[in-house]
Amino acid sequence: MTASAPPGAQAYPETEVDDADAQVQAPARGDSATSRGAWRGLLVQPVLVLLGVLAFVVWRATAGLSDTESRQLGWDALSRSIVDHLWLTLVAAVIVLLIGIPLGVLLTRGPFRRATPFVLGVANTGQAAPAIGLFVLLATWLGFGFRSAVVALVLYTVLPVLRNTMVGLQGVDARLVEAGRGMGMSGFAVLMRVELPLAVPVILAGVRTALVLLVGTATLATFISGGGLGQLIVTGINLSLDSLLFSGAVLVALLALAIDWLGRVVEHVARPKGL
Repeated sequence: MTASAPPGAQAYPETEVDDADAQVQAPARGDSATSRGAWRGLLVQPVLVLLGVLAFVVWRATAGLSDTESRQLGWDALSRSIVDHLWLTLVAAVIVLLIGIPLGVLLTRGPFRRATPFVLGVANTGQAAPAIGLFVLLATWLGFGFRSAVVALVLYTVLPVLRNTMVGLQGVDARLVEAGRGMGMSGFAVLMRVELPLAVPVILAGVRTALVLLVGTATLATFISGGGLGQLIVTGINLSLDSLLFSGAVLVALLALAIDWLGRVVEHVARPKGL
């Protein structure tokens, strides 16, 4: 015989089990749906970039261009300008990361916090100054060319990485840090295994912002013989050739969109699970 429930008591064993299963499985389904939606969103930007590149190639092949325009927009000259622009951006980006992230970490540690106002003031000054003025001033000091352009780009774009590194680390829950220390982890171990992984989304957002700034600002390197796609824009302005001006602007915009997309992909992949 099966024992009956006491009068007035209600028992829903199957419902309780089902509810418990739903509570366990719902977050998994929600995370999966969110992940799929994020990836679908990431597919839009590269499609737009590819359409833009295709439209430019078709226009270049069918447009009636003068001799000057044909030389500037020839595939050999154009590829050299794009490679120079990307190389300038890459070198400056590596230096920005090597400076901004370690310095941001250092400024959140112990006595170094007192230097934060001074360091952020210098970084703010670098970004607040007019970019073209910064390029020219550094060129008069260091000489014209690639090196001066890289230094100017680093000074102009280091602030987002530095600031976001500090904000990301300062936003980590102090209880998690204390828990790590309570488990016997050293300060360095807590930084590497607790703080930095949790701060990764904020840090990568700053890196992505810096990369987009680098691509756009690198067009000014042409004023100090730094190369890049800015030469097309300057030549188009000086000679009143709209095709060169618009070509340079469109190619820089497409590069910025492509690099921004790559940054978003890295940000999505590197984000710790559950955040």
